[in-house]
Amino acid sequence: MRTRTATATAAAVLSALVFTGCSSTDDGAGDNAAAKSTPRASQSGPTDEQIAQAREAAGLPPTPQAADWNAYIKALDALDPDIVHGKEDKAVSRGIDACSTYKRYPDDAAQQVKATRARFTSPTHPEGRDAATATKILDTAHKYICPDF
Repeated sequence: MRTRTATATAAAVLSALVFTGCSSTDDGAGDNAAAKSTPRASQSGPTDEQIAQAREAAGLPPTPQAADWNAYIKALDALDPDIVHGKEDKAVSRGIDACSTYKRYPDDAAQQVKATRARFTSPTHPEGRDAATATKILDTAHKYICPDF
C-alpha cells in the first residue's frame, strides 16, 4: 500500500511540474519569434533534475543506465526466466518499487521479502514468488538498481 502511495505521490509531483511548466500568461499578442527561438523541450515538461528530485522525494531510485538494466535482466533470467517473462520494462519497474521498499524498511528484511514476493507475479506465478526467490530478486534489484540504498 505504501508503494502505491509513494508512486502516487511521485506521479502527483511530476504532474504538478508538468502543468506548472505548461501554464502561460501570454495572451497571444507576444512576439512569435521569441516563442519559436525557445527550445520546445523546455516547454514540454519537467527537467531531468526535477524528475530526479521527485523520484528521490518518493523514495524511488533513478531508472538504471543501460549496462545496469541489462545486467539486472540477465541476473533475473538466470534465477528464473519466468520472472521477467519477456517484459523487461515491467521487471525494471518492479525492481525500482522493490528498492523503495528496501529504503522504506532498511532494517526489516521480512517486510522487504513480503513485498517483493507479492510484487513479482507472472502468468505461472500469479500469487507471487516464494521467500527464497523473492530474497534473490530483492538482492538483485539492490545490486543493479539501487546500490546506494
